[in-house]
Amino acid sequence: MISIVAPTYFDEECIAELLSRITTVMEATGEEYEVVIVDDGSEDRTVALVLEEIRRRPRVRLVELGHNQGKAAALTAGATYAKGDLVLFMDPDLQDPPESIPDLVAKAREGFDLVLTIREAKADGLLNRITSSVFWWFLRRFTGLPLPEGLGTMRIATREFVDRFLQYREANRFIEGLFLHVGLRRAIVKVPHHARYAGRTKFDFKRKLALAIDATVSFSDAPLKAAVHWGVALTAMALLLAVGIITTRVLFVNFQLGWPSLITAILFGFGLNLLFLGILGVYIGKIYGEVKQRPLFAVRQVHNMDLPA
Repeated sequence: MISIVAPTYFDEECIAELLSRITTVMEATGEEYEVVIVDDGSEDRTVALVLEEIRRRPRVRLVELGHNQGKAAALTAGATYAKGDLVLFMDPDLQDPPESIPDLVAKAREGFDLVLTIREAKADGLLNRITSSVFWWFLRRFTGLPLPEGLGTMRIATREFVDRFLQYREANRFIEGLFLHVGLRRAIVKVPHHARYAGRTKFDFKRKLALAIDATVSFSDAPLKAAVHWGVALTAMALLLAVGIITTRVLFVNFQLGWPSLITAILFGFGLNLLFLGILGVYIGKIYGEVKQRPLFAVRQVHNMDLPA
């Protein structure tokens, strides 16, 4: 069986079209399948519309999370409840079209455990394309992960891969990084990229920045190393500057040192200290989140499915 997992959050304008197109595609393939919708605390009509679809489409399941816990938690919940031998993850906005599902299934059945997608040409606006490029550059630069350019949100994995993924219990979950860390055999399929079917994206620049910071902290100690390098460099520069000033004052020019330069140096050093303490604080905060060992997601209710064993 193929499980199709889609996390939703305020997607009332997309959900009916999503389920209609998935049903059309999967019925044409003749495959056994289920669609697992995970609602991440929507406060619009998303849940009500999915419940209406369940009455017409018995293969649709719904997992309601207790509150908004983020896309990573929603995807993890979907992977937990999915029962298929292959599990396909996709967004509900239809930018990665359901019509590409058979291509991913065929590639996975060639013996690959994880099949990622690359978008052939992004249909987003110029500003979104620029921020996305900066986002992915930042991730590749500071996490060291081999993230391909134009990575799509649709991907498919085998049951073995999903079971291994679910063994990762950290609270700070960067899904792309975890998928790459699981390993096993990977492949890439190119898919078309369409404009968002309806509504506005929730993955704005602020969320991208937060995700980039979380991913960097989760998979790299580069900021801590950078802080050490800056500290060493500034200390060396300060020592050289002090030697230069003393030498100049004693041997060459009897000048009066001004307070503006002194205040500037103090503010510069104080700012760097706050920056480095902030970096350290982020890491400590993530450690604090991990040691509490809270559940990865909280479920309010499930519909049209049995509870997982």
